[in-house]
Amino acid sequence: MSNKGCIKCGGTDTGTKDVAMTGTGLSKMFDLQHNTFTVVFCKNCGYSEFYNKKTSTASNIVDLFFGG
Repeated sequence: MSNKGCIKCGGTDTGTKDVAMTGTGLSKMFDLQHNTFTVVFCKNCGYSEFYNKKTSTASNIVDLFFGG
């Protein structure tokens, strides 16, 4: 049995989105969105994982999502 696929439903169809979020303190007060992430989500069930965009590359994010 393969370990590939969504950990919730086993689906293999994924999507990605880039999102930005505020931090705490002054960045939250002034709505400075300096935290950027890539979200990988299962198109079947919607399960999502966030990956820090500064340390992750697009080529291996889906592999990380599938536990590769």
